[in-house]
Amino acid sequence: MRTALALLFLLALGALPGALLPQRSLNAPKVGQYITEHGWWGRVLDKLQFYDVYGSVWFAAIYVLLFVSLVGCLVPRSVEYARQSVAKPVLTPRNLGRMPHYATSTVDASPADVLAAVRPKLRGWRAVEREEDGGARSISAERGFLRETGNLLFHFALLGLLVAYAVGKMYGYEGQVIVQADGSQFCNSGVLNYDSFRPGLRVDGTQLDPFCVKVNGFTARYLPDGQAESYQADVQYQSGADLETNTWKPYDLRVNSPLRTAGDRVYLLGNGYSPVFTVTFPNGQQRTGHVQWEPVDQQTKLSQGATKFDPPDVTDPVLRRQQQIAVTGLFAPTAVYDGKVLSSGFPALTSPAVAVQVYRGDLGTDSGRGQSIFSVDHQMIADGRLKKVASQNLGLGQQLRLDDGTTVRFDGVVPWVNLQVSHDPTQDLVLVFAILIIGGLVTSLTVKRRRVWVRATPESGAEGGGRTVVEVGGLARTDQAGYGEEFTRLSGELLAAPRQRAEQDPE
Repeated sequence: MRTALALLFLLALGALPGALLPQRSLNAPKVGQYITEHGWWGRVLDKLQFYDVYGSVWFAAIYVLLFVSLVGCLVPRSVEYARQSVAKPVLTPRNLGRMPHYATSTVDASPADVLAAVRPKLRGWRAVEREEDGGARSISAERGFLRETGNLLFHFALLGLLVAYAVGKMYGYEGQVIVQADGSQFCNSGVLNYDSFRPGLRVDGTQLDPFCVKVNGFTARYLPDGQAESYQADVQYQSGADLETNTWKPYDLRVNSPLRTAGDRVYLLGNGYSPVFTVTFPNGQQRTGHVQWEPVDQQTKLSQGATKFDPPDVTDPVLRRQQQIAVTGLFAPTAVYDGKVLSSGFPALTSPAVAVQVYRGDLGTDSGRGQSIFSVDHQMIADGRLKKVASQNLGLGQQLRLDDGTTVRFDGVVPWVNLQVSHDPTQDLVLVFAILIIGGLVTSLTVKRRRVWVRATPESGAEGGGRTVVEVGGLARTDQAGYGEEFTRLSGELLAAPRQRAEQDPE
């Protein structure tokens, strides 16, 4: 037990860096920034796996040792528990007057009659009756054996919870994807369909549970101060045989009401807006596009982003890279102006507007380097290969004209939703073990182990006649709080039982 407590302390101590330092699994760019800012010290922490605490070798070692220690504690305790469960209550102490709780009385009844009267009062107690020297008889009784049962249940459930959690992490996965709320679909057919995907150790992404979700619309309700009141996505889904028949089933997806299908859960995490832009090129051809813009203010949904276009009918890759267009800037669902500076006063779409900056040139999409969908490649701007050619505030339906006759029109807004797909094959087991942990803990804290002994001894001497001295002793094996009152009540009943029996049956 001392080893287990020491390992628990080490586990808590080892978890501190995971709470205080950025973790690579949650925010890799922030980890890189932290290492850069702290120089050699940041690199040392990286070598010691302090940015991957929960997946580090040393944290896993503490976890495994704690697991082994827990098993080592439970095995001998289970053997002792099995031995005690079939053992008889201990012998009645020779001198009951030394017990913490004691009461005595003399009654006009034989020892056998006394025990016969006392025995019904000890229903629910595990009791054994014994004969002693000098014609005395005694009853040894104990109660509260469920305390140890609850204690073992708690620890075994904790062990099961750890195993179930580990198995769930090995065979589970979690991914997030942004879906436009205009009838767009997402299918759980592979990891490439996700914007981010965190697989378990035994998941390679090739055997995901197949299902599809179609987002037909999104509705958000806000309080007058802009605080969100409710989010609701109108979705349809298909899984199993529905995929073969192309049957869609409706579902009202809400924040606290996930969709459960094909063994997975689909959560509604967040939402935002995708401004719709139509670019008309000098030859009259048009391109309409909308991608999600990132909210920079969750209270007002002021968003930033970049919508990128390739020129039509340009097959020469060099010429195409010279004529690409990016519409960047800010989007406000409820436009508020401070001079010419656009901001948002409310998260709902009451008066949408954009403050755009239009870039033309090489967007760097063919450079082989990854780039954010919410911005343009600033290296291209620094190299002069991407230049800003216009900037303007646009309301719904307004447009701006570039120097070559190209026009950019702000046509509308499409909401998007952020969905999270979670797969955990052991979630039911985790719930069961969690309930058992609570049940075992409550049982072990509320049930008290206590013992009571009753001895009936014939009164010695010529004047004793048929009188019997009745002694009652009590002992709380654990916490004694509250047993004094229980013993007072119980001893009173036990001492009064022979008299009541004698009155009912005088013969």
